[in-house]
Amino acid sequence: METLAVVVNGDSMWPTLNDGDTVVVTPYSGEQLEVGNLVVFHDPREPTRICIKRLKRIDSDGYFVEGDNPDPTASTDSHNYGTIGKESIIGFKR
Repeated sequence: METLAVVVNGDSMWPTLNDGDTVVVTPYSGEQLEVGNLVVFHDPREPTRICIKRLKRIDSDGYFVEGDNPDPTASTDSHNYGTIGKESIIGFKR
């Protein structure tokens, strides 16, 4: 099975993931995602930037993602840019 390695940059996923950690994810090709999965995707505001967040909710119009950091100012996520679409997802980890 093919995998992708993603290096964490920042503290938005702390304490689950730390700055500099490497996460191995499965490339996304339309699989059904589940709440709780880690999702790697293109930032909707800056498509060249790659993000990793936790899938918190699946809505009819997209996926609501959040960082794990309990400090609400530590993560830029769906609270800031809304839901993300399937087309922006690169990989996931169950």
